Amino acid sequence: MKRSTIAVALSGGIDSLYTAWRLKKEGHNLIGIHFVTGYEISRIKSDDAPCEQLTLHSDTGKPAIPAMNHMASQLEIPIHIIDIREIFQKKVVVPFIDAYKSGQTPNPCQLCNPTIKFGLLLEVAQSLGAETLATGHYVRTQKDEAGRLHILKGSDPTKDQSYFLAMVPPENLARAIFPLGEMAKEEVKKEAFKAGLSSFAKGESQDICFIQGGDYKEFLLGQKGFSMTPGPITLEDGTKVGKHQGLHGFTIGQRRGINCPGPYPYYVLALRPDENRLVVGKKESLLKTSCRVRDLNWIQPPESLTFQTTCKIRYSHKGASATLTWDPETQNGQITFESPQSAVTPGQGAVFYADDEVIGGGWII
Repeated sequence: MKRSTIAVALSGGIDSLYTAWRLKKEGHNLIGIHFVTGYEISRIKSDDAPCEQLTLHSDTGKPAIPAMNHMASQLEIPIHIIDIREIFQKKVVVPFIDAYKSGQTPNPCQLCNPTIKFGLLLEVAQSLGAETLATGHYVRTQKDEAGRLHILKGSDPTKDQSYFLAMVPPENLARAIFPLGEMAKEEVKKEAFKAGLSSFAKGESQDICFIQGGDYKEFLLGQKGFSMTPGPITLEDGTKVGKHQGLHGFTIGQRRGINCPGPYPYYVLALRPDENRLVVGKKESLLKTSCRVRDLNWIQPPESLTFQTTCKIRYSHKGASATLTWDPETQNGQITFESPQSAVTPGQGAVFYADDEVIGGGWII
């Protein structure tokens, strides 16, 4: 890698800290960027310094954000604190809330990456004079002879994060680098320890960064205009078998919390927000042979309108052989699975792979 000016997205965790340290050891000129969403536990500003575009250096006297001051002192680089509270609320949090209102189960990370991390932060990086943006994602990249970027699964299967990048426009990914792609998480922790690095954040990051404690139901109920509305629980044929206290507390495939006695265990099969109705049934009824997707994003556009792929329908899904037929005008498509898949959930991302390479992705509808 040639030496250049690189912006590093710093979260406060060990992955981004080690990413920056490694790039600095390679001789690159680094600029740190940390964004403030308004949902952090720590204070977002000092008594006399606003958080917007605040620059911290290793010799800063009074910390504005403890985690960033801690990182700045170890890396000896400037860290710019960017106030994105308004755009984060608009682009990530509000769509998350609206999805639950419409009976979907959203994945906010797949909204955040194209709009915030590899959208707004790329613009900030460029304005600060950086050529590229580095992050601590566990993904690999390759460029072919034509100069086209290819996104591959990270070497560590337990930390691979390629799924979360499928919705990012390829021209944005082309301006990003991922130094940890060939490493395992335990290797990163070991090398960081040897280098004397310590992160401010302890443990792994939460699945949903703006929900402290992970209780999304409590978070939703605290939002303006979001209320708990009781409604009927029915079987697929419409037979009423119980009453729920609010659709937002359920997702497809869920078993616990239905609290409805029956001749067999009930699983959530569907949410009908127009009727405020929860549909339950047998576990085998969760199996689906196909689903529709919208707003397809291609990192490597396929050569044909119908092709074979491995499709992941959620991050924890192992992936299933499938055929995708898509329309280039609407960027919508139809996935047909080789074998039925359980709990295909509207609002989640469907990500398409060719072996270890991410081809693209779309939203399940």
